Amino acid sequence: MGDAMKLGPVIPILRIFDVGKAREFYVDFLGFTWDWEHRFDDNAPVYAQISRAGVVLHLTEHHGDGAPGSAMMIQTKGIADLHRELNEKNYRYARPGLEDQPWGARTVTVTDPFANKLTFSESND
Repeated sequence: MGDAMKLGPVIPILRIFDVGKAREFYVDFLGFTWDWEHRFDDNAPVYAQISRAGVVLHLTEHHGDGAPGSAMMIQTKGIADLHRELNEKNYRYARPGLEDQPWGARTVTVTDPFANKLTFSESND
């Protein structure tokens, strides 16, 4: 790669099957903002963008856009605060722990209603 080349941020695309459940998990529980959504018509699948604190994710109901059961690691600062915030919401389907990992990080892992796993990770450095 030459000096002129620059690669932008990666935006994961996660497969979802129910917009209401996705909003409940990502907006109400994780605190993301539902930035926008697109449908080709009223009876078409949704494609949406959500974001929070510099993290951007795309959610899609479109067949073939992604496989349920994906996993991602999200670098985090203030993981203890995130852990406390999530558990204070008393979300019915998740009560994530704050785990010390042998590689020198603390993590909070949650799984969305579509089997996608998000691990928030803060280095102990």
